[in-house]
Amino acid sequence: MPGAMTEVIDYQRPRILRIYNIYRVILGFFLTVLTSGALREGLLELNNPQLYETASWFYLFINVLIALLLHQGKRDVYLFVLSVLDIFLLGSIFYAAGGAGSGFGNLLLIPVAAGNILIHGRVGLLLAALASLVTIYLTFYLSLSTPGAVQSYLQVGVLGGIYFAVALFVQRLSKRLRQSESLAQQQATSLASLEKLNQLIIQRMRTGIMVVGGKQRVLLANEAAAQMLGKPIIRGMDVDDLAIGLAQRLRQWQNNPAIRTLPFHNHSGGAEITANFKPLPSDEGETVLVFLDDNTQVAQQAQQLKLASLGRLTASIAHEIRNPLGAISHAAQLLSESEQIPVQDKRLSEIIQQHSKRMNKVIETVLELSRRRPSEPQLIDLSLWLEHFAETFALSHPATDRLELEAGHNVMTRMDPNQLNQVLDNLCSNALRYSGAEGEHRSIWLKLYIHPESNLPILEVIDHGPGIPEEHLAHIFEPFYTTETSGTGLGLYISRELCESNQARLEYEPLVPRGSCMRITFAHPRRLV
Repeated sequence: MPGAMTEVIDYQRPRILRIYNIYRVILGFFLTVLTSGALREGLLELNNPQLYETASWFYLFINVLIALLLHQGKRDVYLFVLSVLDIFLLGSIFYAAGGAGSGFGNLLLIPVAAGNILIHGRVGLLLAALASLVTIYLTFYLSLSTPGAVQSYLQVGVLGGIYFAVALFVQRLSKRLRQSESLAQQQATSLASLEKLNQLIIQRMRTGIMVVGGKQRVLLANEAAAQMLGKPIIRGMDVDDLAIGLAQRLRQWQNNPAIRTLPFHNHSGGAEITANFKPLPSDEGETVLVFLDDNTQVAQQAQQLKLASLGRLTASIAHEIRNPLGAISHAAQLLSESEQIPVQDKRLSEIIQQHSKRMNKVIETVLELSRRRPSEPQLIDLSLWLEHFAETFALSHPATDRLELEAGHNVMTRMDPNQLNQVLDNLCSNALRYSGAEGEHRSIWLKLYIHPESNLPILEVIDHGPGIPEEHLAHIFEPFYTTETSGTGLGLYISRELCESNQARLEYEPLVPRGSCMRITFAHPRRLV
């Protein structure tokens, strides 16, 4: 507390000293005005007019000089010297004016009071003692030449007591003022720190927060809101220019606050965002507090629950299905090896074995999905990772299959590398299968870039095959949905599940005039998964 009080008085010292200097200059001006005999006639009887004139002009000159040079808070020794100089100069004027009877002794109260405000500790009492000694000594010296001055000792003694009373009172008052101001400054510092902490918490929240004014203009927004809406700076923007979907849902809510707004995408490939609104009282008109939530995390949690349920289901039925299926397949194999079986029945036995193998593959795929370990996202450079993937692809496929890679540099994201490899293997296999028959010259393309609006990494797997018919587009990511007799219908479903578990999105887009594009929108590299 003493250290804080010292800082407070040091902070206020220049202002107090400036006021004190102005007072001294004004006082000096009025004292010099009284040097004119015509002006002081009837007001003041001087004991020594010559000394009074000299002391007054010197007092004015020295105060103007000090006001110009000494206008900042200095150390205590300088302020003490300034107060002592003021006491001695006013004491000489006190003597020239005729002593206590002139009333000029009251002028020494201000230097005593100002000194006790500006100087730390009890050194200010020395100023009161010095002022008392100056007035008593000058009264004594004045009584040697003016016998009537002897009667002024009592008045001078009372004046000295007043000096000490003023010094003690000002010290006590200054101490209380310093304590009050120190407490106010500490509270202001605490409030400022709390405000910074609140701003930091709001900025670091994953929920986007915006304050929209009455003219549909964004007044405040945190970093999460800017990232979701794909704009580096959204403060000051109109909601219509920022996000059409958000503006539509804001108007819907304003027309009917009880309505539950639907999620929206701010742009192609952007995250699915849910907006909630709350009125905010304000002097500037109708203000709305907007909360933006990225549904990716909610979808990821639902995905984990879905996989857990699927794991329990498949674990419970795998044994019941695989054992009878194995018995059926083994019996069909033995039946086909019999010499007495007709050719027509032998064909039926092969069909039984073929579909038993297919059914066993479906069960293994589902079991692999249910037993899949949780994703372990890592910060990876997609550019380097795809170059390695393309080299591995070239070594594991015939020369008739080509993979063209178009990738920028330093494209970073967070994803499990093993799961990304599984997704790309599946997507590239599908792209090759639809690009032509095995053994023919087939080409697919991988295109990596940063989305210009959302700043999110995007990877496209492109082929120029026949594409997917429009009637099948709504079902391509559903489990067990396939248009082929040999497929399981789980490839795209598993790929999307793996992407969602890493906060990425897998979408399909048809190409014109023909072809397919599987687009993966990755998470931002700074996003915590």
